[in-house]
Amino acid sequence: MTRKALWLSAGSLGVITVFAVVAPALAPHDPALPIGVPLSPPFGDTGVLGTDQVGRDVLSRVLGGMSASWLAALALVVVIAGVGSLVGVVAGYLGGWVDRALMALVDFFLALPAAILAVVIAAVLGPSLRNALIAIGVLSWPYYARLVRAEVRAIAARPHLEAAKLAGNGHLRLMLRHLLPGAWPVILVTITLDLGGIITMLAGLSFLGLGRPAPAPELGAMAAQGLPYLLTQWWIPVVPAVAVTCLALVANLAGDALRSQLKAQ
Repeated sequence: MTRKALWLSAGSLGVITVFAVVAPALAPHDPALPIGVPLSPPFGDTGVLGTDQVGRDVLSRVLGGMSASWLAALALVVVIAGVGSLVGVVAGYLGGWVDRALMALVDFFLALPAAILAVVIAAVLGPSLRNALIAIGVLSWPYYARLVRAEVRAIAARPHLEAAKLAGNGHLRLMLRHLLPGAWPVILVTITLDLGGIITMLAGLSFLGLGRPAPAPELGAMAAQGLPYLLTQWWIPVVPAVAVTCLALVANLAGDALRSQLKAQ
């Protein structure tokens, strides 16, 4: 992967993030309110992407759903990466019983059936975007902990860390100024790749009715509600499904580019 492709991928993430912030303002109509005749086809009098079974503008709802999904996934992946990375740094640097205790906790979470348990947690907490994020986040941080721990143990064996210790740096400074930055490239790649997965999982929970309740625009719920119309008014379920695919695809391509660049270095 060339550096040009790397910057293109990173730029794509930035553009989508900016788009997610301004998308609700770009929506031509209120996504929760009907604007005309239900089931109007795309490119008609009622809008570019037509209306859904209630008469709401599909374009406005897709823009709102893409914005909510991208920003929520981005916020969640930053939080779980931060929590998991801190656990991994502490375990990898201190070693001993601290390492064994933290890794036992990590292994416990990794052994759980994540997808099934996420559905159960979201169902118990109730349908909302916050609860869906909690369900995914509780089960996602251990991957970062194990990854960062392995990176930290490799970095800790290098001569420059011993020199930093001899220079009088304390444990906290060593972890935050020397070990964590060394693991940052791997963390960044994993964050980017996880972004697509979290978007897809959010859509899946929403598809099952465990995301934001109606009439809030949610891509997974829009696809589920439009499924009975697939063979007649195809745009109702297909457009939100394509939107989820595009968001996840951009994140995955950016992650692949970053990973290839990291390997090349």
